[in-house]
Amino acid sequence: MTTLRRSIATLLALTLLVGSAPLAWAADAPPTAPPTASDDGQPAPDQPEGAAPTPPRLSYADGDVSFWRPGGEDWAPAQVNTPLAPGDQLYTGNRGNLEIQIEARSFVRAWGDSQLGVENHEPDFLQLKVAAGHVSLDLRSLDPGRTVEVDTPGAAFTIERAGYYRVDVAPDRTSFVTRRGGVATMTPAGGQAVSIATSEQVVVTGAGPTPVQTFVAPELDVWDRWNYARTEALIDTVSARYVPAGVSGVDDLDQHGTWRVVPEYGSVWVPEGVAADWAPYTTGRWVWDPRFGWSWVDIAPWGWAPYHYGRWVHLDRVWAWAPGPVIVHPVYAPALVAFFGAPGVRVAIGAPFVSWVALGWGEPCVPWWGHAGFVGHAWWGGWGGPRIVNNVVIGRTTVVNVRSITVYRNVSVQNAVVAVRPDRFGRGPVGEARIRQVDTQRLEPVHGRVDLPPDRASFAAASGRGIRPPESVLARPTIATRAPVTRALPREPEGRGPAPRIVPAPRAGAPGAASARPPFGESRLERARPPQAPRFDTNRRPDGSPSAPPAARRQDGAAQTPGGRAPDATRRPEGQRAEPPRGPEPSRAPQTPVPPDAARAPQGQAPRPPEVRRGPEPARIPQATAPGRVPDSARPPRREAPGPAGGPSGAERPAAAPSRPAAPPPQAQPRKLPGEPANRLYPGRVEQRPSPRAPDSRPEARPQAAPDRGSAHERGPAREGR
Repeated sequence: MTTLRRSIATLLALTLLVGSAPLAWAADAPPTAPPTASDDGQPAPDQPEGAAPTPPRLSYADGDVSFWRPGGEDWAPAQVNTPLAPGDQLYTGNRGNLEIQIEARSFVRAWGDSQLGVENHEPDFLQLKVAAGHVSLDLRSLDPGRTVEVDTPGAAFTIERAGYYRVDVAPDRTSFVTRRGGVATMTPAGGQAVSIATSEQVVVTGAGPTPVQTFVAPELDVWDRWNYARTEALIDTVSARYVPAGVSGVDDLDQHGTWRVVPEYGSVWVPEGVAADWAPYTTGRWVWDPRFGWSWVDIAPWGWAPYHYGRWVHLDRVWAWAPGPVIVHPVYAPALVAFFGAPGVRVAIGAPFVSWVALGWGEPCVPWWGHAGFVGHAWWGGWGGPRIVNNVVIGRTTVVNVRSITVYRNVSVQNAVVAVRPDRFGRGPVGEARIRQVDTQRLEPVHGRVDLPPDRASFAAASGRGIRPPESVLARPTIATRAPVTRALPREPEGRGPAPRIVPAPRAGAPGAASARPPFGESRLERARPPQAPRFDTNRRPDGSPSAPPAARRQDGAAQTPGGRAPDATRRPEGQRAEPPRGPEPSRAPQTPVPPDAARAPQGQAPRPPEVRRGPEPARIPQATAPGRVPDSARPPRREAPGPAGGPSGAERPAAAPSRPAAPPPQAQPRKLPGEPANRLYPGRVEQRPSPRAPDSRPEARPQAAPDRGSAHERGPAREGR
């Protein structure tokens, strides 16, 4: 009995001791308020259940490119680095060109007079709409189980494999081409899915005895070749060594900054060309994303990865972006900042100001987006480095009450805290509305949602009026397998055009699914059979001369029959072009087939952009140093500055004397960068940072000027590329 009483007493003592033990808070954290319904002290998951996938971004725009989001005022100029959401629409003018990066190695591009929209986006499904123009999908990688659908007026095209695809939509026809191992499934208005093999072209007219026909894929034209070259340049980057795989915008880091190595943070990236008083999250604006709420869009050409991944650190009066250890899968965030309000006042209309600062090394993000179980909790999604709360490193299993987070390291950096009035937040560039004097000692962190409602001006990242698509394009219905997602403002009309015609989605793996093939069309433009690949000749002599073959050969290399006559396949009337052989070819010297110059496209083939004219030279793929950059050879000569009074004029100078350029303006002393070069191999040898792409390795931002193509109604059938 005594033993039982002692056991009970020991158990009660242990219970009291455990119940009174404090929670494992971060060291030196001040007392906090008790948890509320929205702040239960539980850590936020690295990837919340049902989270939206990483949004595609507008990675490049040239010429007239406009953007519209449901709920916005009107079509506005497109801004690079805008995260795209379902419902967003893009349009390129006659000279426009745009690029969307949907993954680190996958791109969607549109040429002039093209309308491209994002209809749906889920972790395993991306739905695009092409109502007019020319669109290419260069998918260098596609995760297993992920599907990309392209909805057009003629049919819905389903893509489940990496490859190169091109869509050309005219008022009366739709063309779809597969290349580089790509295959697809087409579902027309009738609902019967058909297969499209590699290197095929399907033309949908929707009328006549054969509304759908297939052809051999035409030769690559100037735009296809430009797409190939640009993708090759974008995925061949140095910065990929230092950032987690899957982060977009890595090529921009190569061109606009320097990688350094510092002992405390490892590899960091230092931007070039920023002002001396510059700070992160100051050269852009906040826009309203229907999935993530308030999202940051920066106007810097490199302003994607450093604002949605990693952290910012301040070293020796220089800002640097630290991606952190490359040990986890990156997770997108609309911005990585800490929000503040006025003393004792939550962020709301009527508060004196709302402010923010870039998160420092290892500091948690407090989400203001997502579902109720995710908002307002300390979150380190995608961060593989140490976790720091109030300048103290904590364990990964430590439970952190978000109200205990009161210290953010970058607040003490001059000009790092950015503040605007609530009525200016999300309604224009931050630089125009910034409050310069902020008392950082009285800031109150926001521990949840940012209660600032958007208005019509908050849906576009650029101000002004953009080019509007023709009404005939906006009113053109498409064919789709799913209804588009609707995420507009409450009580606001959508304005996205007519609803698509829904057809059954192709069932992968079903017996007989998509086994039918459209009939082959009659066309003179089908490519000739490529020459037979050369083989190693084991009978070749050491001196390089071939041994005597059993059959005699003519001097031009063509085989002869025993009777001395050439085969019928090699004989043709004078002046007649050789036809592609239909049977096994005789052994002959390899020759590259040249399509006929005067050949015309089939009636069902969609128009394509014309070739580029370069004077008397044949059209070639245009090259340049970098997107948006002009090679030095194409720049106009710099005018000579006027000489001093009384000096010799230009006419009096010797003809052979080279002209002297104007004296450059005085430049500031170069900044002293922190740490050491990131690509130093060993003492005595340092690799230089990659210079801007050479003209022969970097595609131009867009094809060079070509003759006006006019509207889609004015374009005639396309000719085969040469």
